Formats: sequence, structure tokens, C-alpha cells
Amino acid sequence: MNKPLFLTGGSDIISCELCPHFCKIKNGSFGLCGARGNKGGIGIIPFYGFITALAMDPIEKKPLYHFKPGSQILSLGFAGCNLRCPFCQNWHISQLTDISKGAPSGKYMKPGEIISAALKHNSPSIAYTYSEPLIHIEFLLDCMTLARKHGIANVLVSNGSICANNENSPAAEILALTSAANIDLKCFSEETYKKCLGGNLETTLDFIKLAYSMGVHLEVTTLVVPDLNDSDEELDKIAAFLASVENTDKRAIPWHLTAYHPDYRWNAPRTDPAFLRRTALRAKNILRYVHTGNV
Repeated sequence: MNKPLFLTGGSDIISCELCPHFCKIKNGSFGLCGARGNKGGIGIIPFYGFITALAMDPIEKKPLYHFKPGSQILSLGFAGCNLRCPFCQNWHISQLTDISKGAPSGKYMKPGEIISAALKHNSPSIAYTYSEPLIHIEFLLDCMTLARKHGIANVLVSNGSICANNENSPAAEILALTSAANIDLKCFSEETYKKCLGGNLETTLDFIKLAYSMGVHLEVTTLVVPDLNDSDEELDKIAAFLASVENTDKRAIPWHLTAYHPDYRWNAPRTDPAFLRRTALRAKNILRYVHTGNV
């Protein structure tokens, strides 16, 4: 189904209703993500099935520590992103979408080929990961539907920046086929999301709450970046939010505190592992599972 979804209108302007940017795309142009465009008044998705990485990973690398622990998972990478994080650790595929200039490299694959690869490697799950998968919702829906038919679990690793405010939203369509997810909650400041990351905090919070309400196994990751989101106050707010999502067991959602290293356009010193450990110990007062990574 390489027919575009959530691209409406025609003629000179097409509106994308997938994420909170609500891009108005002129003829011959693409939206902010670089993957959804307008050609002659018709919505186009030229990256349908374009895979930038295909690998078998330990599921803990996603990171998921409480879903099929110890298993291997077939991981797919994509091109483009609807955020502009200056510290992106995968910027070479998330921020480059001009194939004509040789970047990013990859190959086109059909959903059936992805499922065949998972079956060949006896992978019980498929992860849609590395760059932002949700901007390729059409391909995800096709892959996820076929994976379900073959008894393969779908794992989403995402920034959660997709419209999630009602039961007919794009998020609801994807989450209905998702078994487990790890969502990046990058900070707890609307201003930082908007001015630094090019996103929307409320959208990500809505996505997390919707995923949990729909029965998706959910874990959340925060990349702790010095001078951006590393205050005790802000990190404590994230922990409190995660505790508030679950109504019957307020400690249920695992939180991964991940150390940053200088990359892309951000040159602050590496995250202090001791600081991560102190934050994790404090968070365990209200969350059952808090993990540190990249330390």
C-alpha cells in the first residue's frame, strides 16, 4: 500500500496531517521530515520501503529490558525525521533525505521481504527503529499487518511525534498493531521541544498515554544531555509523569536514562555516569524499573 495517507488537498498545496507540524507542502517540495511530498498536486512517499539499515540486534539494545528479554530482534532503519535534535546520535540517516546526493544509502524492500528476513533468522519480533519510523506510516502499517499474520511481534522505537489526540488518529492506527514500544521523552520542557528540537511536548505525552491505554508494552528513554535537560527538577518531572500514567500500579513503566556523547551539532561534555546513577536512585522512589545506559 504505497498510497499516501494523511496527505490531503491538491493543486499547489498539500496538507500533511500526520504529525503536529501539519506541513503545508508546495508542489515540488517535501514536508519538514523530508519523506512526504507533493508532486503535481498529488501526495508522494518516495521512501516507501527504503531501508537504511537491516540488522539482528539484542532486544535490550532498543532498549527494551522487559519484553522478550534475551531475544534477538530484526531491526529496520529508515530515512528522515520530523524532529531536528542537534545532538542526534543517528543524524546521518535522520537528517539526510536527498538520495540524489548519495545520502542516505539504503535499498528498497517489500513488506514480504522484511517478514521473510525475520523468519529466516528466527526473529520473534521486528523493530522499526534507528531513525524515525512513524513518518513512514504507510510502510509500517503494511509490514506490521503482515508480521501479525505470521505471529511476529511489532516493536516501535520512536520519538512519539505523531497526532494521538483521538481514537481515529494516526497514532491509534499504528498502536493497534504494536506489541511493544520504546518512546523517546527527550525533556519535560515545552520551550525546549519547540525551540531546540522542533517538536511538541504535549504530542509526545499524548502518544505515551495512548500507547499505555491500548495495552502496548511500554518503556521510555530519556537521553540526558548536559545543559539541555539535565536539571534535577526536569528529570524528576519526567519520573513523576511516568508514575502518573498508570492508574493501578504507579510504578509500572520502565525508564531508561541514557548517557549522551558529543555528536552532530552538540559539543557539550559527555553525560557524567555518576549523575545518571544518582538520578536513577532518586527515581526509584516512585518508579519500579529505572535503568542507565551508555555508561
